Amino acid sequence: MFTPSSHDVRRFFCEVYRKSNANEIMDPIELIARDWIMAHPEYHEQLKDVEAAIARDYSVEGSEANPFLHLSMHLSITEQLSIDQPRGIRQAFIGLARKLGTEHAAHHEIMECLGEMIWNSQRRGVPPDGAAYVEAVKRRI
Repeated sequence: MFTPSSHDVRRFFCEVYRKSNANEIMDPIELIARDWIMAHPEYHEQLKDVEAAIARDYSVEGSEANPFLHLSMHLSITEQLSIDQPRGIRQAFIGLARKLGTEHAAHHEIMECLGEMIWNSQRRGVPPDGAAYVEAVKRRI
């Protein structure tokens, strides 16, 4: 299993941003990342300088959102939806997007549920509960 470091993730998103601006060829995952980067122009400044991105501290105590975490969650949710894993997430997403009016807004709601599932898993020292995650998304419909 591939487990990139936070520096790897930051390099990836900065490189996608650079490639996008240079109109370079990208692989499929980079194209998905590019679409999410373009949907978040508020992060473009942080993506311009890879060394500054790596050095930056986005601590929990800070008031600024971590753009790399946010974009990574968009990528994770996109992958989950593409394979309907955990089972039922795609249908829950469709209902939520219909209710909220945009897929992007639905992604942001799902992020809250995903973050809660991960936090609960880490806090309790148990595997992530996919069924509880899907149910949490369904409750938002």
